[in-house]
Amino acid sequence: MDNFRVVGTSHISADSIKVIERSFDEFMPEIVAVELDRGRLHALMSGVKAAPSLSDIRRIGLGGFLFLVIGSFLQARLGEHVGIVPGSDMRKAVLLARERNIPVALIDRDIAITMRRFSRYFTFREKFRLFADVLLSPFSKRVKVDLSKVPDRELISLLMGELRSKYPGIYRVLVEERNVHMAEALARIMAANPDKRVLAVVGAGHEDEVLRLVLEKKR
Repeated sequence: MDNFRVVGTSHISADSIKVIERSFDEFMPEIVAVELDRGRLHALMSGVKAAPSLSDIRRIGLGGFLFLVIGSFLQARLGEHVGIVPGSDMRKAVLLARERNIPVALIDRDIAITMRRFSRYFTFREKFRLFADVLLSPFSKRVKVDLSKVPDRELISLLMGELRSKYPGIYRVLVEERNVHMAEALARIMAANPDKRVLAVVGAGHEDEVLRLVLEKKR
């Protein structure tokens, strides 16, 4: 599809910034779609990110709350390790779009909905398995990942397959459902703007499936 491109990035990779810049220069998008919702866009662009509070448990559930707390902590530590602020890839895409007066579309599902569903589908079995994996990880074979670069397709496929097999609830909510949501949003954008070039910037773990779903809807 000549008027549609999906770019997969890593949220803590300096290489992602270069990939996005190159995509803007080569593809010259007329609409830029990013893997964000309104709340996350505001936090990224303002630099003010509200830390999860105990009052959020009632809104998103205990599982979702713990995921946000632990996930934010780990992402921040990994970002410090590579010298990149988490989310710099999405921020760069938005900034480039604004500099060039290109409309920005937010295609991800509201994070509160995702976290509520995470609380629902993160089963006791998966919690136990995750706890065991964390304890055993120092003694297991580790896949070496260069955090400064976007993982290649083979590694992403391996990691997604393992996530789906070991943690089907997590995979369903964080990957599968959001793939469908983003693909549907993109299909609507393209239907409303058939003559415009649309660039979608999503996490590398979503790239192939979002592209497949969009192409499927266009048939």
